[in-house]
Amino acid sequence: MDNLVTLSEAEVGRAREQVEQIVRASGTTFYWAMRLLPGEKRRAMFAVYAFCRIVDDIADDPNPLDVKKRELARWRDEIRALYSGRPKDPVAIALAEPVAHFGLAEADFQAVIDGMETDAAETLRLATRDELLQYCDRVACAVGRLSCRIFGLGAEIGDRLAAALGLALQLTNILRDLDEDAARDRLYLPDDLLADHGVAARDPQGVLADANLTAAVAEIGALAGEKFAEARALLGQCEADRVKPATMMMEAYERIFRRMRARGWHRVREPAGLSKAEKLWVAFRYGLL
Repeated sequence: MDNLVTLSEAEVGRAREQVEQIVRASGTTFYWAMRLLPGEKRRAMFAVYAFCRIVDDIADDPNPLDVKKRELARWRDEIRALYSGRPKDPVAIALAEPVAHFGLAEADFQAVIDGMETDAAETLRLATRDELLQYCDRVACAVGRLSCRIFGLGAEIGDRLAAALGLALQLTNILRDLDEDAARDRLYLPDDLLADHGVAARDPQGVLADANLTAAVAEIGALAGEKFAEARALLGQCEADRVKPATMMMEAYERIFRRMRARGWHRVREPAGLSKAEKLWVAFRYGLL
């Protein structure tokens, strides 16, 4: 980043405003936890979140696959330009200072785009548990690594926290959204997991109708539970004020996870989100106090 093209204060100011608008418009409950971070860290988290929001929206848009691939490729080029000191997109401009100040790794941004390319596919299937773990690392743990650098955690504990919490959150997402993903011909439960538990079908609707699904889901649930416990222990080793956004995310998602686990994995297809009141409580309790 030593060759960064000098950007005017006006350019940087407009980029920061656009990033905050993206975060606000997303409606994320975690806005308030990020909002309470010190100025430089807050701007950095907003910029990372805006980047993730943009590439995630590209993957989820109902555009033809070639259009989505083209847009994601543009963002690959934009990240390369950012690390060459020549960002052009406002979000990339907003990322320039955080990248330089916090030492954010280009590989983590590119990993997120890799994950979004997986999500962009018209039909999504994973062959092995290793592929599932790789996908989770790309779409969740890589974001955690970027965030932990911004929080000011050391690389050793930061990377461990990113790995544990990212995996716990993403596996919870996968279990919570089985029906929604199946409607879009997406199935994140890998073939080898299904085969090991006697699930014969491979199309999403057939998998969800199989009586043996419960055992496959229970295995994923057990792994998520282990990772929540690991993440909680690691957060306990960190200064609380540094990791408020991470703590808030864990508390929100672990509530969803515990709800699903308590009612039984045979009922995994039932809705399990948080009410608006619950989200506000988590935001207040873990973001403001």
